[in-house]
Amino acid sequence: MILPTFQKLKKNLKKKDNAPKKQLKLAILGDSATQLVGTAIRGYGLEKGFDIEIYESDYDRIEPEIIDPTSGLYTFQPDIILLFHSTEKLQINFLKQKAERKSSFAIEHLASIEQYLAILNERLTAKVILSNYPVQPDEVFGNFALKTASSFRYQLAKINYNLLELSQDKGNVFLLDLEALQSYVGYQNRIDQRFYTQASLVLSLDFLPVFAARIMDIIGAITGAALRKCLILDLDNTTWGGIIGDDGVDKILVGNIKGGKPFTQLQKWAKELKKRGIILCICSKNTESVAKVPFEKHPEMVLRLEDISVFVANWENKADNIRHIQSVLNIGFDSMVFVDDNPMERDLVRSELPSVTVPELPKDPASYMAYLRGLNLFETATVSAEDASRTKKYQEEAKRVSSKMQFKSIDTYLESLEMVADIQSFNPFSIPRIAQLTQRSNQFNLRTVRYTEDQVKAIIESSSHTSLQIRLLDKFGDYGIISLIIGEIQDNERLFIDSWIMSCRVLKRGVEQLVLDQIVALAKEKQLKMVVGEYLPTPKNKLVEEHYKNLGFQQNGQLWELEVTSYTPNSKHIAILENEINS
Repeated sequence: MILPTFQKLKKNLKKKDNAPKKQLKLAILGDSATQLVGTAIRGYGLEKGFDIEIYESDYDRIEPEIIDPTSGLYTFQPDIILLFHSTEKLQINFLKQKAERKSSFAIEHLASIEQYLAILNERLTAKVILSNYPVQPDEVFGNFALKTASSFRYQLAKINYNLLELSQDKGNVFLLDLEALQSYVGYQNRIDQRFYTQASLVLSLDFLPVFAARIMDIIGAITGAALRKCLILDLDNTTWGGIIGDDGVDKILVGNIKGGKPFTQLQKWAKELKKRGIILCICSKNTESVAKVPFEKHPEMVLRLEDISVFVANWENKADNIRHIQSVLNIGFDSMVFVDDNPMERDLVRSELPSVTVPELPKDPASYMAYLRGLNLFETATVSAEDASRTKKYQEEAKRVSSKMQFKSIDTYLESLEMVADIQSFNPFSIPRIAQLTQRSNQFNLRTVRYTEDQVKAIIESSSHTSLQIRLLDKFGDYGIISLIIGEIQDNERLFIDSWIMSCRVLKRGVEQLVLDQIVALAKEKQLKMVVGEYLPTPKNKLVEEHYKNLGFQQNGQLWELEVTSYTPNSKHIAILENEINS
């Protein structure tokens, strides 16, 4: 996974590629020269399946573009805005201030950013990506710069900290950690002083692909197009050093002695990802009973069996085993990352499952984590309380898959699950999870509209909208919120389904019919005559292409219609908890 050069990204713009691309409008507002930034982002976007239309403000025209309601920014109507202030321009402004005002520089600058965000939020629905400020050496005060409020270094640190605070309650604002990127590549590699003095370019040609990759990571997370949800680990010489079948549990390398530290670092990383909601799986060529021993008995192991959602250890083809893992988890292959020290196994999986992300792990285990952290494999736009329990949910799903094999009739199997649905309107407690589902769901998503937490809150408060959240439980456990509906009341006659999203984990269990019953019940309660749906195709949602047709809707142009008065509820196998739905 070596990043393309800037020249390669530039050449991408001239290629003829007829593959379908996701259309996106990005506005770049910068206080330095940003032409090459736009080129790099467009070129990298093409590699990631995006056709990005760029609007670029004139040089150092951030404030006029935002304040003037007739500016090109508002005519362009972007989906996403990159607001790019540079450390270099910031320092120039700092030095222009009178000495007595320097100590308040950070407060004044942050106030201007907050004003910009308020104006943008009022006039546009666009998401905003804000970059923090990479530090640069302070030759005036040296290390004492960290102690005196009159130094630029002090004010810079204050701005970066307060940017974190400022973004906390703004669901449409996302931070690009340019400071961390510079710490990874080094100050001298982030900026080319020749280009800066000649053309005000604050990002070097070598750094531009790194910058573009991070921007695309955030865009992918915002749009739900590039979310990786699962980490699959090999065992021997990946999760621990040595070969468990040959060396035995007491001889494998793990812990802080005998070369075990790199493997312990990898396990700690995986454990933190699991706590954040990433699914952990094992795919190893081993005898299963032998492979599980370190998880059960080795005192230095960070990972334990309860951390693993699906454990596959046998002597079969690893690509086939990953296919099995995918069938249990019911997520896309493009949501998976496979980490294996063996280059032959990596090449096999890349060849047979090209959608799976397979990092080219370094030969030296000591370099594993520096390399993996640099890839930023698990970017996200949101987190929710349910993420922490995801491992348990997938362990329960594995039990369901095993149980299903014992039944000859699907109806008998579904009845045996003892499913119960808890159906409610959206509420303040579920806002993070609802926003997360709109941003992450791709396959069972009829219109693929993404919402921030602020926008979900506005839907709850809107008299012209109605909502449903469906939580499913069965004898194996709690699925959590597995479906949501956002409806818009139109002309006091129609309930338009703005969003219908469902987890693929519950497909073919009768949930679709149950949800439709509830949608129609809401329409009747509002005395509406028609439920109207729409399918907007994307490269990932072909699964629901005939969803409305299969549920009995009649097609009318691009829309699908269902008369409320002639509808008969038809769900089965799922009981409903009694709740008052305040829609």
